[in-house]
Amino acid sequence: MTSIISIARLELLIARRNLWVATAIILMAMFNVVLTVAGNAPTGVLGASPMTIAITSITTLSVYLVPLIGLLLSFDAIAGEAERGTLTLSLSYPLSRAEILLGKFIAHLVVLGVAIAIGLALTTAIIVSRHGTSAIEWGPLAALYFTSLALGATFLGLGYTISSLVKQTGAASGVAIGLWLIAVVLYDLGLLGALVTDAGGAFSKTIFPYALVANPADAFRLLNMPDQSVNMLASGLGAASSVTGFFGQLTSLLLWPVAALLFALLAFRKVEP
Repeated sequence: MTSIISIARLELLIARRNLWVATAIILMAMFNVVLTVAGNAPTGVLGASPMTIAITSITTLSVYLVPLIGLLLSFDAIAGEAERGTLTLSLSYPLSRAEILLGKFIAHLVVLGVAIAIGLALTTAIIVSRHGTSAIEWGPLAALYFTSLALGATFLGLGYTISSLVKQTGAASGVAIGLWLIAVVLYDLGLLGALVTDAGGAFSKTIFPYALVANPADAFRLLNMPDQSVNMLASGLGAASSVTGFFGQLTSLLLWPVAALLFALLAFRKVEP
Protein backbone atom coordinates (compact mmCIF):
# COMPACT_ATOMS: atom_id res chain seq x y z
CA MET A 1 0.00 0.00 0.00
CA THR A 2 2.86 2.38 0.80
CA SER A 3 4.33 1.89 -2.67
CA ILE A 4 0.98 2.68 -4.30
CA ILE A 5 0.69 5.91 -2.30
CA SER A 6 4.26 6.86 -3.25
CA ILE A 7 3.46 6.43 -6.94
CA ALA A 8 0.25 8.43 -6.50
CA ARG A 9 2.21 11.27 -4.88
CA LEU A 10 4.72 11.26 -7.72
CA GLU A 11 1.91 11.33 -10.29
CA LEU A 12 0.27 14.24 -8.48
CA LEU A 13 3.54 16.18 -8.59
CA ILE A 14 3.73 15.52 -12.33
CA ALA A 15 0.07 16.48 -12.73
CA ARG A 16 0.80 19.95 -11.36
CA ARG A 17 2.72 20.67 -14.56
CA ASN A 18 0.25 18.91 -16.82
CA LEU A 19 -1.76 21.18 -19.11
CA TRP A 20 -4.68 18.74 -19.11
CA VAL A 21 -5.08 19.09 -15.34
CA ALA A 22 -5.48 22.85 -15.50
CA THR A 23 -7.78 22.45 -18.49
CA ALA A 24 -9.97 19.94 -16.63
CA ILE A 25 -10.40 22.22 -13.61
CA ILE A 26 -11.09 25.31 -15.73
CA LEU A 27 -13.60 23.51 -17.95
CA MET A 28 -15.56 22.05 -15.04
CA ALA A 29 -15.63 25.37 -13.20
CA MET A 30 -16.55 27.46 -16.26
CA PHE A 31 -19.33 25.23 -17.54
CA ASN A 32 -20.84 24.69 -14.09
CA VAL A 33 -21.04 28.44 -13.54
CA VAL A 34 -22.56 29.09 -16.97
CA LEU A 35 -25.12 26.30 -16.66
CA THR A 36 -26.10 27.28 -13.12
CA VAL A 37 -26.58 30.96 -14.01
CA ALA A 38 -28.44 30.17 -17.23
CA GLY A 39 -30.49 27.41 -15.65
CA ASN A 40 -32.03 29.71 -13.05
CA ALA A 41 -34.10 31.44 -15.71
CA PRO A 42 -36.81 28.80 -16.28
CA THR A 43 -37.34 27.75 -12.66
CA GLY A 44 -40.47 29.82 -12.20
CA VAL A 45 -42.03 28.58 -15.42
CA LEU A 46 -41.35 24.89 -14.78
CA GLY A 47 -42.09 24.95 -11.08
CA ALA A 48 -38.83 23.15 -10.32
CA SER A 49 -36.31 24.08 -7.63
CA PRO A 50 -33.11 25.90 -8.63
CA MET A 51 -31.00 22.94 -7.47
CA THR A 52 -33.04 20.50 -9.57
CA ILE A 53 -32.59 22.65 -12.66
CA ALA A 54 -28.85 23.00 -11.99
CA ILE A 55 -28.33 19.27 -11.39
CA THR A 56 -30.23 18.40 -14.57
CA SER A 57 -28.09 20.80 -16.62
CA ILE A 58 -24.82 19.68 -15.02
CA THR A 59 -25.73 16.01 -15.49
CA THR A 60 -26.25 16.61 -19.21
CA LEU A 61 -22.86 18.36 -19.37
CA SER A 62 -21.05 15.77 -17.25
CA VAL A 63 -22.11 12.90 -19.52
CA TYR A 64 -19.89 14.46 -22.19
CA LEU A 65 -17.23 16.30 -20.20
CA VAL A 66 -16.28 13.86 -17.40
CA PRO A 67 -15.46 10.93 -19.77
CA LEU A 68 -13.45 13.30 -21.97
CA ILE A 69 -11.43 14.60 -19.03
CA GLY A 70 -10.84 11.05 -17.80
CA LEU A 71 -9.46 10.01 -21.18
CA LEU A 72 -7.32 13.15 -21.50
CA LEU A 73 -5.75 12.47 -18.11
CA SER A 74 -4.96 8.84 -18.85
CA PHE A 75 -4.36 8.29 -22.57
CA ASP A 76 -0.59 8.88 -22.28
CA ALA A 77 -0.05 7.36 -18.83
CA ILE A 78 1.75 4.33 -20.26
CA ALA A 79 2.49 5.27 -23.86
CA GLY A 80 3.91 8.62 -22.75
CA GLU A 81 6.34 6.99 -20.34
CA ALA A 82 7.36 4.49 -23.01
CA GLU A 83 8.11 7.33 -25.46
CA ARG A 84 10.09 9.28 -22.87
CA GLY A 85 12.03 6.20 -21.83
CA THR A 86 10.94 6.38 -18.18
CA LEU A 87 8.78 3.25 -18.32
CA THR A 88 11.88 1.03 -18.22
CA LEU A 89 12.98 2.76 -15.02
CA SER A 90 9.53 2.44 -13.46
CA LEU A 91 9.38 -1.29 -14.21
CA SER A 92 12.85 -1.82 -12.76
CA TYR A 93 11.61 -0.93 -9.29
CA PRO A 94 10.45 -3.74 -6.97
CA LEU A 95 6.83 -2.91 -7.73
CA SER A 96 4.18 -4.95 -9.45
CA ARG A 97 2.47 -3.54 -12.51
CA ALA A 98 -0.79 -3.56 -10.59
CA GLU A 99 0.75 -1.25 -7.97
CA ILE A 100 2.05 1.12 -10.64
CA LEU A 101 -1.33 1.24 -12.34
CA LEU A 102 -3.25 1.75 -9.09
CA GLY A 103 -0.89 4.56 -8.09
CA LYS A 104 -1.56 6.37 -11.36
CA PHE A 105 -5.28 5.72 -11.02
CA ILE A 106 -5.50 7.16 -7.50
CA ALA A 107 -3.62 10.30 -8.53
CA HIS A 108 -5.74 10.90 -11.61
CA LEU A 109 -8.94 10.18 -9.70
CA VAL A 110 -7.93 12.79 -7.11
CA VAL A 111 -7.39 15.33 -9.90
CA LEU A 112 -10.76 14.50 -11.41
CA GLY A 113 -12.43 14.65 -8.00
CA VAL A 114 -10.97 18.10 -7.32
CA ALA A 115 -12.17 19.39 -10.71
CA ILE A 116 -15.70 18.07 -10.11
CA ALA A 117 -15.75 19.37 -6.53
CA ILE A 118 -14.72 22.88 -7.60
CA GLY A 119 -17.44 22.96 -10.25
CA LEU A 120 -20.15 21.79 -7.85
CA ALA A 121 -18.92 24.13 -5.11
CA LEU A 122 -19.31 27.08 -7.48
CA THR A 123 -22.80 25.86 -8.39
CA THR A 124 -23.71 25.66 -4.70
CA ALA A 125 -22.31 29.14 -4.02
CA ILE A 126 -24.31 30.68 -6.87
CA ILE A 127 -27.56 29.05 -5.74
CA VAL A 128 -27.00 30.10 -2.12
CA SER A 129 -26.28 33.69 -3.18
CA ARG A 130 -29.50 33.83 -5.20
CA HIS A 131 -31.92 31.67 -3.23
CA GLY A 132 -30.41 31.08 0.20
CA THR A 133 -29.20 27.92 1.92
CA SER A 134 -32.69 26.43 2.00
CA ALA A 135 -32.49 25.89 -1.78
CA ILE A 136 -29.59 23.43 -1.45
CA GLU A 137 -30.46 19.74 -1.78
CA TRP A 138 -27.45 17.90 -0.40
CA GLY A 139 -28.58 14.38 -1.30
CA PRO A 140 -28.81 14.88 -5.09
CA LEU A 141 -25.66 17.01 -4.98
CA ALA A 142 -23.65 14.28 -3.24
CA ALA A 143 -25.09 11.64 -5.59
CA LEU A 144 -24.03 13.70 -8.59
CA TYR A 145 -20.49 14.06 -7.22
CA PHE A 146 -19.90 10.38 -6.47
CA THR A 147 -21.55 9.09 -9.64
CA SER A 148 -19.44 11.57 -11.63
CA LEU A 149 -16.35 10.09 -9.96
CA ALA A 150 -17.48 6.58 -10.90
CA LEU A 151 -18.06 7.66 -14.50
CA GLY A 152 -14.65 9.33 -14.63
CA ALA A 153 -12.98 6.27 -13.08
CA THR A 154 -14.40 4.13 -15.88
CA PHE A 155 -12.81 6.26 -18.56
CA LEU A 156 -9.55 6.54 -16.66
CA GLY A 157 -9.33 2.75 -16.79
CA LEU A 158 -10.24 2.68 -20.46
CA GLY A 159 -7.62 5.36 -21.10
CA TYR A 160 -4.94 3.22 -19.44
CA THR A 161 -6.03 0.31 -21.61
CA ILE A 162 -5.61 2.40 -24.75
CA SER A 163 -2.29 3.73 -23.51
CA SER A 164 -1.02 0.18 -22.96
CA LEU A 165 -2.18 -1.11 -26.34
CA VAL A 166 -1.03 1.84 -28.46
CA LYS A 167 2.67 2.68 -28.37
CA GLN A 168 2.59 6.29 -29.62
CA THR A 169 0.85 9.04 -27.66
CA GLY A 170 -0.43 10.65 -30.85
CA ALA A 171 -2.16 7.45 -31.87
CA ALA A 172 -3.40 6.90 -28.32
CA SER A 173 -5.04 10.34 -28.28
CA GLY A 174 -6.81 9.56 -31.55
CA VAL A 175 -8.12 6.24 -30.25
CA ALA A 176 -9.22 7.92 -27.01
CA ILE A 177 -11.25 10.55 -28.86
CA GLY A 178 -12.76 7.82 -31.02
CA LEU A 179 -13.78 5.87 -27.91
CA TRP A 180 -15.32 9.00 -26.42
CA LEU A 181 -17.37 9.62 -29.56
CA ILE A 182 -18.63 6.05 -29.59
CA ALA A 183 -19.47 5.93 -25.87
CA VAL A 184 -21.24 9.27 -25.44
CA VAL A 185 -22.55 10.09 -28.93
CA LEU A 186 -22.67 7.27 -31.46
CA TYR A 187 -23.91 4.59 -29.06
CA ASP A 188 -27.06 6.55 -28.25
CA LEU A 189 -27.58 7.45 -31.89
CA GLY A 190 -27.41 3.76 -32.76
CA LEU A 191 -29.98 2.93 -30.10
CA LEU A 192 -32.21 5.73 -31.33
CA GLY A 193 -32.02 4.41 -34.88
CA ALA A 194 -32.89 0.92 -33.65
CA LEU A 195 -35.87 2.29 -31.72
CA VAL A 196 -37.19 4.11 -34.78
CA THR A 197 -36.76 1.01 -36.92
CA ASP A 198 -38.36 -1.27 -34.31
CA ALA A 199 -41.41 1.02 -33.96
CA GLY A 200 -42.44 -0.20 -30.52
CA GLY A 201 -41.59 -3.86 -31.06
CA ALA A 202 -39.69 -6.38 -28.97
CA PHE A 203 -36.41 -4.44 -29.07
CA SER A 204 -38.00 -1.32 -27.62
CA LYS A 205 -39.69 -3.19 -24.77
CA THR A 206 -37.11 -5.78 -23.76
CA ILE A 207 -33.63 -5.07 -25.13
CA PHE A 208 -33.42 -1.28 -25.29
CA PRO A 209 -33.60 -0.51 -21.53
CA TYR A 210 -30.77 -2.92 -20.72
CA ALA A 211 -28.69 -1.89 -23.75
CA LEU A 212 -29.02 1.68 -22.53
CA VAL A 213 -27.93 0.92 -18.97
CA ALA A 214 -25.01 -1.16 -20.26
CA ASN A 215 -23.41 2.14 -21.31
CA PRO A 216 -21.92 3.78 -18.17
CA ALA A 217 -22.65 7.26 -19.53
CA ASP A 218 -26.35 6.46 -19.87
CA ALA A 219 -26.45 4.71 -16.48
CA PHE A 220 -24.98 7.89 -14.98
CA ARG A 221 -27.58 10.03 -16.72
CA LEU A 222 -30.47 7.87 -15.51
CA LEU A 223 -29.21 7.82 -11.92
CA ASN A 224 -29.06 11.60 -11.77
CA MET A 225 -32.32 12.28 -13.59
CA PRO A 226 -34.66 14.30 -11.37
CA ASP A 227 -38.19 13.20 -10.50
CA GLN A 228 -40.85 12.73 -13.15
CA SER A 229 -41.99 16.34 -12.98
CA VAL A 230 -38.83 17.51 -14.70
CA ASN A 231 -37.92 14.55 -16.90
CA MET A 232 -38.69 16.78 -19.88
CA LEU A 233 -35.49 18.67 -19.05
CA ALA A 234 -33.26 15.65 -19.33
CA SER A 235 -33.68 13.28 -22.25
CA GLY A 236 -37.00 11.49 -22.10
CA LEU A 237 -35.49 8.27 -20.76
CA GLY A 238 -38.00 7.80 -17.94
CA ALA A 239 -39.39 4.60 -19.44
CA ALA A 240 -35.98 2.94 -19.59
CA SER A 241 -35.31 4.07 -16.04
CA SER A 242 -38.46 2.39 -14.75
CA VAL A 243 -37.56 -0.94 -16.40
CA THR A 244 -33.93 -1.23 -15.24
CA GLY A 245 -34.48 0.37 -11.85
CA PHE A 246 -32.06 2.13 -9.52
CA PHE A 247 -30.19 -1.05 -8.63
CA GLY A 248 -29.49 -1.97 -12.25
CA GLN A 249 -28.24 1.50 -13.08
CA LEU A 250 -26.02 1.71 -10.00
CA THR A 251 -24.63 -1.78 -10.61
CA SER A 252 -23.63 -0.85 -14.15
CA LEU A 253 -21.95 2.37 -13.03
CA LEU A 254 -20.02 0.64 -10.22
CA LEU A 255 -18.96 -2.43 -12.19
CA TRP A 256 -17.57 -0.47 -15.12
CA PRO A 257 -14.60 1.10 -13.25
CA VAL A 258 -13.58 -2.33 -11.93
CA ALA A 259 -13.86 -3.91 -15.39
CA ALA A 260 -11.97 -1.01 -17.02
CA LEU A 261 -9.09 -1.32 -14.55
CA LEU A 262 -8.93 -5.07 -15.12
CA PHE A 263 -8.76 -4.47 -18.89
CA ALA A 264 -5.99 -1.93 -18.28
CA LEU A 265 -4.00 -4.32 -16.07
CA LEU A 266 -4.24 -7.14 -18.60
CA ALA A 267 -3.06 -4.80 -21.36
CA PHE A 268 -0.28 -3.30 -19.18
CA ARG A 269 1.12 -6.73 -18.35
CA LYS A 270 1.80 -7.27 -22.04
CA VAL A 271 3.71 -3.99 -22.45
CA GLU A 272 7.41 -4.43 -23.10
CA PRO A 273 9.52 -1.33 -22.22
